Order: sequence, then C-alpha cells, then structure tokens
Amino acid sequence: MRGTDDFIFRNTFKDIARILKNLGEQHGTRFEHECYDVGHLYNLAHFVDKGAIKPPFFVQMIFGILGGIGADMRNLMFMKETADKLFGNNYRWSVLAAGKNQMPFCTQAALMGGNVRVGLEDSLYIGRGKLATSNAEQVSKIRHILEELGLEIATPTEAREILALKGGDRVGF
Repeated sequence: MRGTDDFIFRNTFKDIARILKNLGEQHGTRFEHECYDVGHLYNLAHFVDKGAIKPPFFVQMIFGILGGIGADMRNLMFMKETADKLFGNNYRWSVLAAGKNQMPFCTQAALMGGNVRVGLEDSLYIGRGKLATSNAEQVSKIRHILEELGLEIATPTEAREILALKGGDRVGF
C-alpha cells in the first residue's frame, strides 16, 4: 500500500489495444478483466464492440480498493446488472473484495451465480481480528460456506473448461 497514494497506473485505450493484440491475439492469452468501477465495464464493452475481446470472457469485479467502487452490496448488484446489460450471457464473472468484505461479498456473488476469489492478497484475515495462516485456510472457509448453502464447487479441470484455459501442462514456458 505504501506509495499507492502517489502513483498513477497507466492504462490507456492505446495500451489496452496493444496488449490485447500482442498477448491475446498473437499468443492466445486469456485475460482476467479487472473492473474496479462501473466505468471499467464500459471500457471493456468498448473493446468487445470493436471485436478485440471475444466472448466468453472473464470479468473480475473488485470492491473496497482505494480509488475503486466501494464495498457496498448495492454496488455489487449494480455492477452485475450493468455487466448483464452490456454483455448478456457472454461472460463469466467473479468477485474480489478487500479485507473484511472478502467472505460476505464472495458468498453473495456465489448466490448470484458468480465465481469467487479469496486469498491473502485480498485479505490477511480469516475472521474478525484473526490473521489467516494461509490462502488454503481462506479457500477452505469459503468452500465450507458455499457447500453449506448447497452450491457446487468446480474442480480445477472443470474451472479450466468453464474459463477456456489450457492448463499448466500446455503452456510454452
């Protein structure tokens, strides 16, 4: 977090177009399109409309990060409604929420048909005032919550298929 209050992350439309062409089109990279605010969904729609991004694609909706949309459940509903309006059924989505919002947002996203992301990059805690010991501890917790709600967890193979990923055994490095 140090230094983020005095840093501009350059991400121009020209930069995005170049990355999509060089890494996506020429090298077959599948992107996670991180959307920190509703305007990012419209930016993504611009490239979808131009044909630079082809469905199905993956949208990571991010909440509670300084400079992005706030971690308010109404914002989750708004982001999802906007993505549905812009992309219809042509996308897959997931939620990332910072800090104390991680588990509630992931749970709500899963109930709405989305995917979830947890890990120490997003929250250092497993519960109120208790540091998580590992990413695995957070994965186990969200898995338990979702299974208790009757939701099915994809296997790694199923997740690769859903996201159209080739898998680690088929990369060129």
